[in-house]
Amino acid sequence: MRFKIERSNCPGSGRRACPVSCARARAGAPGSGGPAARLRGQSARFGWLGLLFSILWAGGLAGARADWPAFRGPYGDGHATAPGDVTLQGLPLTWSETNNVKWKTEIPYRGWSTPVVLGGQAWLTTATPDGHDFFAICVDSRTGQVLLNEKLFHCEKPEPLGNPVNTYATPSAAIEPGRVYVHFGSYGTACLDTSDFKVLWERQDLRCRHYRGPASSLGLFANLLILTMDGVDVQYLAALDKTTGRTVWKTERSVAWNDEDEPGQMARDGDLRKAHSTPLIVSTSAGPQMLSVGAKAAYAYDPPTGRELWRVRYYAWSAAPLPLYADGLAFIITGFGGKTELLAVRVDGRGDVTDTHVAWRSDSMVAKTASPILVDGLLYMVNDEGALTCLEAANGTRAWRARIPGTYAASPIYADGRLYFFNQQGKTTVLKPGRSFEPMATNTLAAGFMASPAVAQNSLFLRTKTHLYRIQEAGAEGK
Repeated sequence: MRFKIERSNCPGSGRRACPVSCARARAGAPGSGGPAARLRGQSARFGWLGLLFSILWAGGLAGARADWPAFRGPYGDGHATAPGDVTLQGLPLTWSETNNVKWKTEIPYRGWSTPVVLGGQAWLTTATPDGHDFFAICVDSRTGQVLLNEKLFHCEKPEPLGNPVNTYATPSAAIEPGRVYVHFGSYGTACLDTSDFKVLWERQDLRCRHYRGPASSLGLFANLLILTMDGVDVQYLAALDKTTGRTVWKTERSVAWNDEDEPGQMARDGDLRKAHSTPLIVSTSAGPQMLSVGAKAAYAYDPPTGRELWRVRYYAWSAAPLPLYADGLAFIITGFGGKTELLAVRVDGRGDVTDTHVAWRSDSMVAKTASPILVDGLLYMVNDEGALTCLEAANGTRAWRARIPGTYAASPIYADGRLYFFNQQGKTTVLKPGRSFEPMATNTLAAGFMASPAVAQNSLFLRTKTHLYRIQEAGAEGK
């Protein structure tokens, strides 16, 4: 496929993106105009390792993993280890600002991206609050020392976020041996070498007016980097060649919007067409499927080609939670608008499966921002206001519901036989999973959580609104 290099686009006003000078700038150097995508070498030095790593991750094969390569971890589901692996990693149960903190590093500016951890490095992104400058940060995971703080992109006229929740650096990076991929939506995507921090390639020509700011994180499959661009003007997924950054495929959302006659400013602005979710690639009896939640519909795609396999329609938009998959069912949270629903959809259909493949649905206190999590046949989700619900995944029957302190945007994780929930006020509630509500501990750090956590070796990597922490048992060895 030919790679078309275009001038960069930065979201402007109106329903279409407007072309402005949104140029890349190295740290300490002013931004300048130029090509929107510059390919900086095509070395395949880590190609076979990256391919193997991605295939194993996407296929969900057994075997413990020590690190956290993307937003929802090595399996895309918030679990630190493979299904059936009961090996304990030695994570702390309790911590505070003065207890079980191996190090604490201040992170400049503002960003909610989850840290990704591999090979002694923790990577995350940040951006100036006004959206003019976009940075990649690498922290030594052993010491907390900042190894790299580099401005990758500059935008002269970023579109205001228009809300107090999002940032310009909310999408999480993805990492594999030798390479890290960082993403700021339409403001820019780049691949860096993790050994010498050189930029290998970058793209700024993938147009999308996010309107409320970018939020969808990156996905990896084989040699593909998956981008989700659900804006108010255009809605599509794109797969880039991880080695070169070239576009391999691009698939537009197929749902009929039917919003031309909808009343209200949100409809006129395009809010009803945008979404913030991240795809999940799963192995099914029919082959790999990429589950992706958009506005008005959720989809399954064929990952190598981007071909749509099936879709399920609904009314909602602005979906943020990642989908889940187990035992032939995809679990999908629909988003805002009308009633937020959790749908369990059988994945063996083709075409529009709305009326044929929804196994069950729930509209009671469904999470809108934090992703749900599955453990031993039970689905747990916490809504924005702290209502925590446990459902039987097979049929949607409620096992229990409880309220935990605070409000929630970060997604929970499962590790060492425990569930961890992180609120916007800085408290973490640790639970024992099961068919009854059994809290084990409550821990507090100084600033709140918007970013979801990461796990590596025997440590939690927690990003608050101001700092990155490594939480580890005092005296424990760590790599």
